Amino acid sequence: MIGDVARDVSVEAAPSHIAGYLIVNDLSERAFQLEHGGQWVKGKSCDTFGPIGPWLVTPDDVPDPQNLAMTLSVNEHQYQNGSSRTMVFGVTQLVSYISRYMTLLPGDVISTGTPPGVGLGQKPPVYLKAGDVMELEIERLGRQRQRVVGQQAPR
Repeated sequence: MIGDVARDVSVEAAPSHIAGYLIVNDLSERAFQLEHGGQWVKGKSCDTFGPIGPWLVTPDDVPDPQNLAMTLSVNEHQYQNGSSRTMVFGVTQLVSYISRYMTLLPGDVISTGTPPGVGLGQKPPVYLKAGDVMELEIERLGRQRQRVVGQQAPR
């Protein structure tokens, strides 16, 4: 999460603009993405998507944000088991890059992605359904648990 206004900051200056780290459950509505033109905004922007927390962890409690274990299970079956060290771009690179194109303000959240193992990539693909329970955890940042309550149809 951004703590101080960041506009065109260098990679070296980026850490001073970070208030802390938190978990974002990067949910995707695949039917909206795949069956309705493939645009990401439709699949990532549904009501209740992207829950954050359970808390904001300050940078002094996360000495290396590029070395955190990450897991996700659905109905107690582990699909993802990875690490932030496999991110294509590190946190400071992302803050620097994004700040070149838009001003980042205190409270802004940058969702950095997810490790391999998403349901769409399973053979056959696995999609969430009502009643499924997701549990995700990132080392030092905490754990989330959500139950899928239903699916929303496009209007």
